[in-house]
Amino acid sequence: MVIAAATLMVVLDTSIINLTLPQAQAALGMSDATRGWVVTAYTLTFGALLLLGGRVADLLGRRRIFLIGLIGFAAASALGGIAPTAGMLFAARALQGVFAALLAPAALSLISITFVEDRERAKAFAVYGAVAGGGGAAGLILGGVLTEYTSWRWCLFINVPIAVAAALAAVRTIPPVEPSPAGTATTCPAPSPSPRGHLPWSTASPEPGKAADGSAWARCCCSPWRW
Repeated sequence: MVIAAATLMVVLDTSIINLTLPQAQAALGMSDATRGWVVTAYTLTFGALLLLGGRVADLLGRRRIFLIGLIGFAAASALGGIAPTAGMLFAARALQGVFAALLAPAALSLISITFVEDRERAKAFAVYGAVAGGGGAAGLILGGVLTEYTSWRWCLFINVPIAVAAALAAVRTIPPVEPSPAGTATTCPAPSPSPRGHLPWSTASPEPGKAADGSAWARCCCSPWRW
């Protein structure tokens, strides 16, 4: 649920602001030519830095980057919500894109290393896909409701409680995953020899990811999902 909430927040922000553009334009004195940057500043930085964000998560730890992304996204959303000028709003939206580029790949990789059973992992990815697919449509509906009954600024402020709640829940529910020297996160125990005398990563294992002794090390480190 924590990862799903974070993913929903990232996807929502690609569309939630669309219906609020006329109101934001009038409030901040933007021209018709520049108001599109409210959307473009976010999507451009998000897409451009997505691969880099994934590499940073590999090097510094997925859980750590996930939490940094959540808190940074909340701060950038609050900054955009109180923006007194168009330039500050553009900068806040670009900053949202930077932290979204950290958050999205970290969330996806956490699913792979948190859910080790095939059935659980399949369910987790199904939820992730549903949230990512429906988030854009939900953003348009939510943006329209917030603009109609509150203010365009709440389309940004709404991210703050979601991100803070998700960060607090992540601290309690997601186990620490430290990066290895090669930049690959691991929580695996040390290997131990099998009763047959060969190492747990031996090619004699009947199935990928399972050693002859069924050790936890082999299940973790030999599984194709592990990498």
